[in-house]
Amino acid sequence: MVGGKCPDHQTEPEYISEKNYFFRMSKYQQSLIDHIQSHPDFIRPERYRTEVLAFLREPLEDLCISRPKSRLQWGIPLPFDADYVTYVWFDALINYLSALELHGSEFRENFWPKANHLIAKDILKPHAIYWPTMLMAAGLPLYEHLNVHGYWVMDSGKMSKSLGNVVRPLEMKDKFGMDAFRYFLLREMAFGQDAKFSLEALVTRINADLANNLGNLVSRVLAMQQKYFDGVVQPLGPTWAPEDEELRNKFVSAEKELARHMAELQFHRALESVWGAIDHANRYVVHTSPFTLFKDADKRPRVGEVLHHLLEAIRTASRLLAPFLPDTVKELRSLLALNEADAAYRAPWGRCFAPGHKVDGPKVLFPRIEAPANE
Repeated sequence: MVGGKCPDHQTEPEYISEKNYFFRMSKYQQSLIDHIQSHPDFIRPERYRTEVLAFLREPLEDLCISRPKSRLQWGIPLPFDADYVTYVWFDALINYLSALELHGSEFRENFWPKANHLIAKDILKPHAIYWPTMLMAAGLPLYEHLNVHGYWVMDSGKMSKSLGNVVRPLEMKDKFGMDAFRYFLLREMAFGQDAKFSLEALVTRINADLANNLGNLVSRVLAMQQKYFDGVVQPLGPTWAPEDEELRNKFVSAEKELARHMAELQFHRALESVWGAIDHANRYVVHTSPFTLFKDADKRPRVGEVLHHLLEAIRTASRLLAPFLPDTVKELRSLLALNEADAAYRAPWGRCFAPGHKVDGPKVLFPRIEAPANE
């Protein structure tokens, strides 16, 4: 409490006393410690694993699991005492398994061993201590990972419906677009840590990353492809220049890094990897200077190769960004005249665009936001 009040709700607690049933959680304390220590990634990020182990250094109290019906009638009745109902966190946690059990024990056994929980840090204790010990008492396997994220905070502190300092996602969607808002949330927050939300930061991300970087790359490449070759993709030569190989390798590395970071729920690092490759593609445009080369008729085949490699960069970026910018990726596939179901869409670099393939002209994917963020 702060000043005698709950810091989240700004209310004073009321002291009550009553009889209830308890779960002997203390019986499983050492078993839980052993499991956490033998499975280093059971709770992640590591800071929360460390926090739980620190908590378990002290003897666990037993867990109150009921409320008398005389005070609370809407709960689920205890099967062994009709005068009591079960109460969070005991009944709530059981739903993770009972939802699977509704489809049969075989269904549960197929899915439960790979179960991952994604929670906010304020409910760490129920999920990291209450729930595993409950599973142990029931003789059931534990879930695979407990993934703990931080808060979005504003100048006034943690977002709270009680305090009214909330950002409404649908309003953000209407104002900035769903993909742009989703990108900001995934790019700005480091998994496990708090992140600060502001409209200024959101606008900066949209303009810098989406409009100037990704959007500008797509626009200038498709514009040159349309202007120089009427949208028809030109063939690649039998050998590639070192800068072509380097461009491809940047995207190959980005795909590997993305897979690694996604497995660890480090979405911001996954996006950093992809944007590193997109940055390189923009530098490749400057370095190869196709708009200058085209002035020399003898070098126009090279311009076709450069643009072909850049179209491959856009195609690869669209594949990698599908979980983050799904609507934008659909637009990119349409501009490239590619179908997600086609094998060519996922073909190795240089083997996607068949002879005569024609792409569409440029389109503004993310208009720059010039107005002040607070208007």
